[in-house]
Amino acid sequence: MGVLEMFAAGFSQIMEPQILLLCLAGVILGIFFGASPGMTSSMGIALILPVTYGMDIVHGMSILLGIYIGSISGGLITAILINIPGTPASVASTFDGHPMAERGEGGRAIRIGTLYSLLGGMISLIALFAISPILAKWALKFSYEEYFAIGVLSLTLIASLSGKSLVKGMLSAMVGIIFTTVGMAPVDTARRFTFGIHELDGGFKLLPLMIGVYAVMEVIKAADASNQEKMEVKSYKSKGLGVSWREFCDQFKNMLVSAGIGTGIGILPGLGAAVSNLIAYSVSKNMSKHPEKYGTGCIDGLIASETANNAVSGGAMIPLLTMGIPGDAGTAMLLAAFMLHGITPGPLLFQSHGNVIYAMFSILIVANIMMFVVQLYGLPGFLKLLMIPRNILLPIVMVLASVGAFAMNNRIFDIWSIFLFALIGYGLSKFDFPPAPIVLGFVLGPIIELNFRRGMMSSYGNFAAFFKRPIAGTVLVLTILLLVYQVISGVRKSRQKTVQGEIQ
Repeated sequence: MGVLEMFAAGFSQIMEPQILLLCLAGVILGIFFGASPGMTSSMGIALILPVTYGMDIVHGMSILLGIYIGSISGGLITAILINIPGTPASVASTFDGHPMAERGEGGRAIRIGTLYSLLGGMISLIALFAISPILAKWALKFSYEEYFAIGVLSLTLIASLSGKSLVKGMLSAMVGIIFTTVGMAPVDTARRFTFGIHELDGGFKLLPLMIGVYAVMEVIKAADASNQEKMEVKSYKSKGLGVSWREFCDQFKNMLVSAGIGTGIGILPGLGAAVSNLIAYSVSKNMSKHPEKYGTGCIDGLIASETANNAVSGGAMIPLLTMGIPGDAGTAMLLAAFMLHGITPGPLLFQSHGNVIYAMFSILIVANIMMFVVQLYGLPGFLKLLMIPRNILLPIVMVLASVGAFAMNNRIFDIWSIFLFALIGYGLSKFDFPPAPIVLGFVLGPIIELNFRRGMMSSYGNFAAFFKRPIAGTVLVLTILLLVYQVISGVRKSRQKTVQGEIQ
């Protein structure tokens, strides 16, 4: 049976009212989980997974994949409207999305984000459908050295997220990395910096850090603000898709590059949307002829972030289906769903359960379209969030943040952690230290450390072995050249400002 016949068979399986309704319910739930600070796709799938036990695999996966797709895009709603990313995948969407909302373009920003969420997801699905076997074989060649090199390169890109000071950006990243060293060490499981506190044995988690640095810190900032008057509700009327045909053509390259970054990062296990949106944003900024506009409310940065984080969805499915390796936390829960229904993902999956795989491909297409329609036409309801007085909205945010932090691991300790990270982030923000590198450093720290230690063990302590592997060596050399370039360009800019100041 050919590919087109398999797709036709897949669509014929899902064109049932019950399956479509389950998929729609999953998308709506996913958008809710994505838009609620502290709630993620993995949490939503985990909560609904037991419900699917009595269903067949296609019915069960329809609601789970709906949650997976909806939650990744849903984070843009709160990221744009109240500057609080609903998920780590929407951190970079706050950089330009919220400034657009502040000047009365919140409706347009959400429409743009929703459109490019759909396009990013569809582009990644094309990669999933067409080249998954080739990409899976390529990713299979990656070893510890390659993952270490990619992690270091990603960390270097923090310079583009550092605002005016490269040093402050790198120091913020170091704060995130420092927190990853608490708890059990990788490889040898030695306890580090636990100080006899058993709750620290498992280390700090990404979710409490992200909630603390963004959600709770915003609450603290609002409480500290001298002007506590009711927030003025601006006009957020918007029509169409948010972009003109000319703007769409101008942003076409940005969209393709960001979708490629998201798909590529999705293929690599362990990175996921939390990294892709930040890297795509920084790459887009480096490519732009006007990088100074980023962070002020330009659509370029919003498009890069939302295209990349949704492109991860298709990319992350590639190693899951072909190798049984989840690309991110959401696909890890989908792996559990497969196992629950007696299916083991791997190289033989396309042969043994081809009908299920192509049904899933069809569900992913339908779920992306449903996400687009629900977010686009549900926009008036989303924009009413801004009409809620802050004395009501902020306590709700605190409750959702605390529940989200607790529900992930059922630990009161995680609730205390969000306040710790909020105070640290608030203190750093007073001195203009950017929060985004803290999150990126926390995500990349374990990846870099684990693969560095494994690589050193496999090479018997010879670091030169990292450069002897073609892919790892090339990435490390590019990282060094990029860092040197960023330092030189930073020095030149500072000199130009000094000269301009002397002339004036």
